[in-house]
Amino acid sequence: MSKYHFTKEDFRVFDIDGLEPRMDALKETIRPKLENLGEYFSEYLTTLTGDEHFAHVAKHARRKVNPPDDTWVSFSTNPRGYKMMPHFQIGLFGDHAFCMYGVIYESPEKQQVADKWLDMIEEMRSMPNNYVISLDHMKPEKTAIDDMSYDDFESALTRLKDVKKGEFLIGKMYLPSNPVLENDDIFLKELETVMTELLKLY
Repeated sequence: MSKYHFTKEDFRVFDIDGLEPRMDALKETIRPKLENLGEYFSEYLTTLTGDEHFAHVAKHARRKVNPPDDTWVSFSTNPRGYKMMPHFQIGLFGDHAFCMYGVIYESPEKQQVADKWLDMIEEMRSMPNNYVISLDHMKPEKTAIDDMSYDDFESALTRLKDVKKGEFLIGKMYLPSNPVLENDDIFLKELETVMTELLKLY
């Protein structure tokens, strides 16, 4: 029985047609794990950072027609929300799971964060070569940091700073076949390792 790790059945939820059927399956199979991960990692991140962290599980409440293509739990130091500040995310699309840290377009802190991270490009490039970058949290596409030059990082972070819709998230993704998704203990240790690495940008 999986309390924390995602299974192939979880990924298949995103193949279900229709808003209500997909949401019903998501609530039954995936959301309990996101809530468990939220409880576990809000405590872990509070200990890791020294700042109290709160978990925010996606509810997809605004959706009226189109079913969600992904779902997640995010962590921030604000009990009311996470979109307004840099935050950690754990979640999944239909073809991969992810653990990332970054800032999305709703955040009023984007410019300050971008300025800080523009001075940390070498630290990002020195992260493990299987880490990835996302420039749009709503799309599954991610780029391996090994495939990005210094100029690519600079361009992405400048876009984060100057473009209203600009976003930047960094972390790790996991295909459904990845062995870390076979066991709760292994999955938790893996996520702890990733979050500790991403703490460089906190």
